[in-house]
Amino acid sequence: MLQDSFGRVATDLRVSLTDRCNLRCSYCMPPEGLEWLPKPELLTADEIVRLVTIGVERLGITEVRYTGGEPLLRRELVEVVARTAALRPLPHVSLTTNGIGLARLAAPLAEAGLHRVNVSLDTLDRETFKKLAHRDRLADVLDGLAAADAAGLRPVKVNAVLMRDVNDHEAVALLDYCLERGYELRFIEQMPLDAQHGWRRENMITADEILARLRDAFELTDDNPLERGSAPAELFLVAGGPARVGVIGSVTRPFCGACDRVRLTADGQIRNCLFATDESDLRAAMRSGADDDELAERWLAAVRGKKAGHGIDDPAFLQPSRPMSAIGG
Repeated sequence: MLQDSFGRVATDLRVSLTDRCNLRCSYCMPPEGLEWLPKPELLTADEIVRLVTIGVERLGITEVRYTGGEPLLRRELVEVVARTAALRPLPHVSLTTNGIGLARLAAPLAEAGLHRVNVSLDTLDRETFKKLAHRDRLADVLDGLAAADAAGLRPVKVNAVLMRDVNDHEAVALLDYCLERGYELRFIEQMPLDAQHGWRRENMITADEILARLRDAFELTDDNPLERGSAPAELFLVAGGPARVGVIGSVTRPFCGACDRVRLTADGQIRNCLFATDESDLRAAMRSGADDDELAERWLAAVRGKKAGHGIDDPAFLQPSRPMSAIGG
């Protein structure tokens, strides 16, 4: 098992397929974009599947989430999903995406064995979308959501980040939109993972603020917190259920003590925390001829060194040098 020194066991693997993205969301990167990883540094499809196979067959991984950057930009995505879905024991296979291109790929991904998707949607207003993402692609995202639902990739989950004086007034509208369509909405506190290092706690819309705004319009009740387990979202029943809304308070309500996640970057680095400042290089070992036993041992050692928490409240906290697009959610 991928067990750390505090007894937590990592069973949820987040795999970044690329650091590239076709949006420029201001909480992630500057409008001009970033310097992308050179293609030779990226794991090949075969290398990705090899490492995922080791995780599933040897190390107890039960869920594989493909992320980016934007994973729909990876040409071999459908192939990688199909090969992952063919593993035994069968992991739960999901995808986090901005939704651009999902209208075209939802059906092929479902046929390949993808179980569900998480789609980022921070606003329902076209002008606000352009301001946030520096691209006029809101219609594509909405079409992608509808296509995912039609393809049976349910529950379709929607991730929203509220930014003060930008889209924070849309909390109720976003939840209304998702309730009408049967999507499950998750609000996520903005985290210090932007490439510009411009995050400031005082500018962040907190979980408490989000819930206060929702409670002005909806009756919310706790959805059995005892069943939360390692899930990052606190879930609330809307008007008694069955519809639910989630709030992920990564900063103000950290859930590090129950964390079961480990990350593999697009260039083959193991990260045992989203906010880790060090990494373990599996790509170099793999390309130098390491066998599966050695790669598994390196992975085990990487997870053993996981810290107790992300330390955002520590005065000595340092934001990771990699932005979210290069880490993978």
